[in-house]
Amino acid sequence: MTPVSTSTATVDKDWWRGAVIYQIYPRSFQDSNNDGVGDLKGITARLPHVARLGADAIWISPFFASPMKDFGYDVSNYTDVDPMFGTVADFDALIAEAHRLGIKVMIDLVISHTSDQHAWFAESRSSRINPKSDWYVWSDPKPDGSPPNNWLSIFGGSAWAWDARRMQYYLHNFLTSQPDLNMHNPQVQDAVLDAARFWLKRGVDGFRLDTINFYFHDKQLRDNPPLSPERRNASTAPAVNPYNFQDHIYDKNQPENLEFLKRFRALLEEFPAIAAVGEVGDGQYGLEIVGQYTSGGDKMQMCYAFEFLAPEPLTPQVVADTQAAFRAAAPEGWACWAFSNHDVVRHVSRWGAEVVDRQAFAKFLSAVLLTQRGSVCIYQGEELGLTEADIAFEDLQDPYGKEFWPEFKGRDGCRTPMVWDSLAHHAGFSNGETTWLPIPVEHSLNAVSVQDGKEGSVLEHYRRFLQFRRQFPALVKGDIAFHIVSDTQLAYSRLLDGQEVLCLFNMSPAEDRIALPDGEWDMLEGHGFEAGLDDAKAILPGWGAAFALRRQTV
Repeated sequence: MTPVSTSTATVDKDWWRGAVIYQIYPRSFQDSNNDGVGDLKGITARLPHVARLGADAIWISPFFASPMKDFGYDVSNYTDVDPMFGTVADFDALIAEAHRLGIKVMIDLVISHTSDQHAWFAESRSSRINPKSDWYVWSDPKPDGSPPNNWLSIFGGSAWAWDARRMQYYLHNFLTSQPDLNMHNPQVQDAVLDAARFWLKRGVDGFRLDTINFYFHDKQLRDNPPLSPERRNASTAPAVNPYNFQDHIYDKNQPENLEFLKRFRALLEEFPAIAAVGEVGDGQYGLEIVGQYTSGGDKMQMCYAFEFLAPEPLTPQVVADTQAAFRAAAPEGWACWAFSNHDVVRHVSRWGAEVVDRQAFAKFLSAVLLTQRGSVCIYQGEELGLTEADIAFEDLQDPYGKEFWPEFKGRDGCRTPMVWDSLAHHAGFSNGETTWLPIPVEHSLNAVSVQDGKEGSVLEHYRRFLQFRRQFPALVKGDIAFHIVSDTQLAYSRLLDGQEVLCLFNMSPAEDRIALPDGEWDMLEGHGFEAGLDDAKAILPGWGAAFALRRQTV
């Protein structure tokens, strides 16, 4: 194997701090072979869009060999590309083109579980005495034949599935076809680290680690205690899911994970300028775990919890409280924030159901996200202001949605194909007969072709604001200090090495005036928002923003 060159530019080990990472869901980005499903060649062809947007990196959701029961998050071979997406050679070409365009490449690594069709599991389930018999979490039943404890699957029902060959239960925190690896076994740790090393040698710049807090389970298999109703938080699972009724102190979030994450970080340090961001899936202890996983400089560079992915409305207080809670939990850590991804309702719909001017709302939210202290993930289509698609049950693909329909409709509404050309077949996503998910008409009307070059469009706003952001190091890597947090007004500064950028937001549809903090300020332009200034107060239209630079005194 010939490793792909990581970059011709000077190595910057700190590139991830304040980076804007564009998430690509490969099934839905671009189809190059007309089968209605996106693929690696399609991603490569569309990388200029990402480069022009101004993102620093891409995160590609899983493209490994998989039976696709959970659309790639059930891996059957960690070191091969699923034929649906192409070949390893196609991935090498993608890496080369991304690096040519100055884009880092991060890939989604799913090592808490595999597919039940992985060769490791096939061997493990064959007997109780084979070399991989302890590579997954197996347990005898209780005397009455029931599962060993009360742990629940996020996808519904018990987290234990019976296997007739071994006459034992195996653990699955997700689908029954996604058995959990036994990370207490050092051989399993070695195997998943070898899988990561395979892709590092091919030139990837980092990883997004799926469900990072699920890697280890309690060896004693103790029951989870119940969670009181007032502590239930639907950010990990939809409110209709009984998973929220337990306090998950034994089936995940185990202290042994810290030592493994040190091993993982040591592997990253063998290569130049590699970064990892971990997904912490926990509604009660998310930020506390983020603090643990990013502390000490020897584990994860970044993690994210679900605070900004939750259904609760985004308010000035939520923004301030989230930043304060992160600082308290992770004083040494660095966050990676997102408002949308492939698992949650798109934020323009999630928070803007009653908003009249969705375009202004989308632009406003982008500015809030892109001025937070931390790195940022943008989910494909977010830069077009796309709303959540309404998918009919007969078109539904997501097993999660099928299980809890109609109270929870699953994740397909945010996974519909990207819209490139409003006049082209399937909006330019595919020339095939059908697409794996339908493309809403309202999405086609907001395609890249419609917004490209159009003054005031959401797409042009994202491009402009990302360019504006890069001009001020304080907005990228600086600290944050809050000035005003009211029902509708939000004001904070980003500060770095003597530079202070003031960010003012009117989080309401009506015009408002926001006072500037004491001092001398120069109002900034070039960010896409219009604001007036009167008697040291910024005059902001509904869903408006303004930015100012504190004048340096000699």
